[in-house]
Amino acid sequence: MPLNTLSARYAAVRQHTLKLSAPLSAEDQCVQSMPDTSPTKWHLAHTSWFFENVVLLPYLPGYQVFDEAFAYLFNSYYEALGPRHPRPQRGLLTRPALSQVLAFREHVNAAMQQLLLNESKLSGEALALIELGLNHEQQHQELLLTDALHLLSCNPLLPAYDAHFKHANASHAELQWLSFDEGLRTLGRAVDATGFAFDNESPAHQRFVQGFQIANRLVNCGEYLAFIQDGGYDNADLWLSEGRAQVLQNDWQCPLYWLAPQDPRAPSEQWQVFGLNGVQPLNLQAPVANLSFYEASAFAQWAGARLPTEFEWEVASTHTEIQDTHAQVWQWTRSAYEPYPGFVPASGAVREYNGKFMVGQQVLRGSSLATSSQHSRHTYRNFFPAHARWQFSGLRLAKDL
Repeated sequence: MPLNTLSARYAAVRQHTLKLSAPLSAEDQCVQSMPDTSPTKWHLAHTSWFFENVVLLPYLPGYQVFDEAFAYLFNSYYEALGPRHPRPQRGLLTRPALSQVLAFREHVNAAMQQLLLNESKLSGEALALIELGLNHEQQHQELLLTDALHLLSCNPLLPAYDAHFKHANASHAELQWLSFDEGLRTLGRAVDATGFAFDNESPAHQRFVQGFQIANRLVNCGEYLAFIQDGGYDNADLWLSEGRAQVLQNDWQCPLYWLAPQDPRAPSEQWQVFGLNGVQPLNLQAPVANLSFYEASAFAQWAGARLPTEFEWEVASTHTEIQDTHAQVWQWTRSAYEPYPGFVPASGAVREYNGKFMVGQQVLRGSSLATSSQHSRHTYRNFFPAHARWQFSGLRLAKDL
């Protein structure tokens, strides 16, 4: 079946989630390593919950829910769809068993395929919600990987998620500064543009951007190691106040998954890094990853530069000489996550998807090695709290002209 049909795309996305979960044992899939992460089993169930509650119940006459209790267990944050199990306690859900969650997915899949048999008769609203559900699941595919990596990092054996997991090669280009003149720029995505986008990417609007320079490539591990060896984590002058407090409170000395020489978990004479493929020698040319916004900001200060705004990043993202905007690491920006002028949340329960989180978070641009390629577009706005480190997040430097 060609993937240009919605039914085939639905099947492919859902199957890919199972493929990503396959290297994990049933025990792996039940555990929650910290309140910010979720167990794999919960991701498998929640993405099915979304289709059941947002698509099937409103649009498939006679649909029978798989289990009434799942509406409470696997709701994430949708107040309009009822109460929910507390997020920090998702790892306590040893029941339902993984086998029941997989049966839930099959139940939802069968009903969705029944609905999609009459795709041509579905309303525009229904089709838009199905498209949102697919993109929502692709976001959870990335979270499944980052959450699993954090979980496995808590195991003293440091087991690999998949010893054969391959990272895309990053640019080894010499650092160059790309210059952009000041000017009025059209940013964001038009509401009526073709193709899918999340509501927080719109509307297109004009913004005056001062002249700036931006690095043609990402900051690599060798450069970040120099920052560490120069006492970067101990130099309070480099850090924002809240960042310095995080360093002291949590004893940050290096990126989240780096292992210093002679680390007892994996003794070595050299620096190493724990990734989805297990413990590996630190590749000095690879983009540095798993940094908080605070660490990215401190490094930029040390390097005599700064982080770009999300608007500068978007302006620069289509330049022919800029490299690794996507498929390596998300790139922290200096921009707070706020609505664009004229932003209107989607209607219905999904109005809660993005808009209510537009406070207290920083925007990241680009995409990571774990991001669906369908999400690699220059208007995509990711967002996380400034202290978050468990995502594949790095940085690109910028300067004023």
